[in-house]
Amino acid sequence: MKRILPTTLILAAMSGSAFAHPGAGHAAGFVHGFMHPVGGLDHVLAMVAVGLFAAVIGGRALWLVPASFVSFMLVGGALGMADIAVPFVEAGIGLSVVVLGAAVAMRWKAPVAVAMALAAVFAIFHGHAHGAEMPVDASGASYALGFLAATAALHATGVASGLGLARVIDSRAARLGGAAIAAAGLGLLAGWL
Repeated sequence: MKRILPTTLILAAMSGSAFAHPGAGHAAGFVHGFMHPVGGLDHVLAMVAVGLFAAVIGGRALWLVPASFVSFMLVGGALGMADIAVPFVEAGIGLSVVVLGAAVAMRWKAPVAVAMALAAVFAIFHGHAHGAEMPVDASGASYALGFLAATAALHATGVASGLGLARVIDSRAARLGGAAIAAAGLGLLAGWL
């Protein structure tokens, strides 16, 4: 995890400098893909909550739950890029913030398979939104690599935060964080945020 975030940030910074040169479709695709998840409060909250949820469960969930999300987000992204409709995308994204935040707040130690399935379902909505909003001139593969890298970094942030909070301070902080995420999700669903 200590290598993922710095590597992702370095790649993003290098891609930005290449953006100014002709034929920079791959770099532009990566940058646009990377910025899509980090540019939306709904995506940031859900993806950090996936990491926090994985930290609550612990063990194999630390990597299986985020891996499930990333894998199925790619499926949703492909559907969006192919212009294949997925119903209730925005509601699914908002609901993911509420449910994942509540799971953290309640410190729900779901079976790993259940947590993976939950993450997978929500990932399809997030991926579809990313894929459907891909710029026309962006490389699909580079764009997908960008949103996958940003998502992995956000998951790693959630896992690290969850593990750090459990070690450093009372787990009530993680519960409050989860409750705040769930409340923000309700605000997103209601159109207040």
